[in-house]
Amino acid sequence: MRQAAGVRRSLPVSRVLLVAATTGYQIRSFGEAAERLNVELVLATDRCHVLDDPWRDNAIAIKFQNEVEAVRTIADALADRPVGGVLAVGDRPALIAALAAEVLGLPGSPPNAVRIAGNKLLTRVRLREANFPAPWFEAVQLDERAQDVADRVSFPCVVKPLTLSASRGVMRVDTRDQLEEAMRRVRRVLQLSDVAGSRHSSDLTVLVEQYLPGREVVVEGVLTNGVLQTFAVFDKPDPLDGPFFEETIYLAPSVVTDRAEREIAQTVGRAVAVFGLTDGPVHAECRIGTDGVFVLEIAPRPIGGLCARALRFSAPGGGTVSLEQVLLRHAMAESVCEYRREDRASGVMMIPIPKDGLYKSVGGLESARAVKGIEEIVITAQRDQRIRPLPEGGSYLGFIFARAEQPGQVELALKAAHGCLRFDIAKPIPLV
Repeated sequence: MRQAAGVRRSLPVSRVLLVAATTGYQIRSFGEAAERLNVELVLATDRCHVLDDPWRDNAIAIKFQNEVEAVRTIADALADRPVGGVLAVGDRPALIAALAAEVLGLPGSPPNAVRIAGNKLLTRVRLREANFPAPWFEAVQLDERAQDVADRVSFPCVVKPLTLSASRGVMRVDTRDQLEEAMRRVRRVLQLSDVAGSRHSSDLTVLVEQYLPGREVVVEGVLTNGVLQTFAVFDKPDPLDGPFFEETIYLAPSVVTDRAEREIAQTVGRAVAVFGLTDGPVHAECRIGTDGVFVLEIAPRPIGGLCARALRFSAPGGGTVSLEQVLLRHAMAESVCEYRREDRASGVMMIPIPKDGLYKSVGGLESARAVKGIEEIVITAQRDQRIRPLPEGGSYLGFIFARAEQPGQVELALKAAHGCLRFDIAKPIPLV
């Protein structure tokens, strides 16, 4: 039996289940955090169950598309090695983690709340029902004629697939002709091999909604019994006006006023309650316009990729710890109320992909790393990997991290380092 919502209990088991995609950047980061805490990390990943532990990590092999079987496999595998908590990295893994927590009787948000948060249409419907400030929106079937859709909407507007993340497939359109092109491109995105293999029935519908002008911020935090603890509010300093919405830089602390930051945190806190989320990490995207704070989406998972390295926390007993360490403690029902983000400004640049092709190499790394304030540059793209910019693409070339006394100094450092890098991207091999 799952414990009642809002009730957390201390568990003596120093073992945590992490549900993640096989290729997720964050698995290693959580592994390192678990070692520092002397916690055993049990992985459940989407991989072939026939192969005999190809990554030598003793992971539980599951398929995200088959939720019932995945949870049953996890429960069977943990029958003789109970875990004290459940975490997830990624949107699809978050639902499996919620279902597993329910079966295992561990703290976690209700699966239905996670389903709502992971679907842009359900998110909009629930916020509208709760009288939140929200754009107008229209659910559109992929096979509808764009000109028929254009008769029901106004411009400018934004076209969004329901379940993809990192702004993949998201496009601003200002005219009827652009709407037709945007819907064609969304269909193409959903047919790409890395998307089609995990298609969901909701992928047959797209969201067309009002374009909201304004700046964007990110709220990173954690829920305990329905109460939100905010770790950081990140600014996105680069304008996100379209036609695509590629995220590049996150900066903390935000330069918004203390009053505005409280309003942002309170709005996110009310929104998670509307969805029914109760426990675990929260990554929220908001747009601040002339009419206030608009919640764009709330993901029941931590910040993606390697971006968590932009956060460090002062530990109650002294020293600094990573976000992953804080989340592991929280998953094991420990209080994390006394962990605070370090005072220095910090930031990350998700290195954008400039063009479609095959990644070959990068030059200028030495000069980029020598820029004042730069702490680390990680190139995650692999040689000969096919890469695509937005809206078709869904990844980055890597990450640049910086720290300084002020957010503006961090932004300048990130942009200067990026300006030093030279990427060699070859033309893709045409398919016969």
